[in-house]
Amino acid sequence: MSTYAIGDLQGCYAELQDLLNKINFDETNDQLWFVGDIVNRGPESLACLRFVKSLESNAKMVLGNHDLHLLAIANDVIKPHRKDTVDEILNADDSKKLFKWLRKQPLLVNDDDLNFTMVHAGLPPQWTLEQAIELAQETEELLQSKQRFNEFIHNMYGDQPGRWSDDLKGDDRYRFIINCFTRIRYIEKDEELNLKEKGPPYSQDKSLTPWYAMPERKTTKNKIIFGHWSTAHLGKENNIQQYNVFPIDRGCLWGRELMAMRLEDEKLFSVPSQQPKI
Repeated sequence: MSTYAIGDLQGCYAELQDLLNKINFDETNDQLWFVGDIVNRGPESLACLRFVKSLESNAKMVLGNHDLHLLAIANDVIKPHRKDTVDEILNADDSKKLFKWLRKQPLLVNDDDLNFTMVHAGLPPQWTLEQAIELAQETEELLQSKQRFNEFIHNMYGDQPGRWSDDLKGDDRYRFIINCFTRIRYIEKDEELNLKEKGPPYSQDKSLTPWYAMPERKTTKNKIIFGHWSTAHLGKENNIQQYNVFPIDRGCLWGRELMAMRLEDEKLFSVPSQQPKI
């Protein structure tokens, strides 16, 4: 049995099938971990969503910002953006079942036996792994709650508050948690989230630090898999291996490649994208 973590799909279903063929995926023995952003912007979001759901116990995934965005659109919280490609999902006969399943997916996956933790975007420096697990579960309860889901999804958007405090409550608390798990890239010197900058590591202002490189980060001894940031692995000065993190989004949507990492030996596999190169 092997476990493979796979980077952001964003509707790139053909490339996913190519990758599964390359790793000789055995649905009866192997398990797939999906790092989130299963849907949106790519050509076959519905096929990706249906496929991951069909794997049942042979797959684990975490929610990404595009997955939450789909839920917000489906619940009339926000209108689709011009580049969104989710109409096929919204109009599908099984859309309600897909949305119900998606709401049940976690924000964090941790496996002590494999010694890996997976999130979509990252973690703030103040959280220990144990705290991150607790906060993920606390927020997942809102996503799965019939009574509280609508209020939660309506108040999910926004960049504030920018800094964690154990005293945060209500919408501010859950917005910060969601922003860390699904949007974080850079952090200011005062440990404030900077959710505007999106360039490759160390290409931005010197006042910013990639979340994983924060000197006081409490999860430096934990192996963390993440996606969201397709250029996180770039740059000699970055030397990302030293931070005990594994960025596996390689920009399939942007015409680059779709990547998988076998967790048992950290071997990487990839296939070229079929999307236009941007």
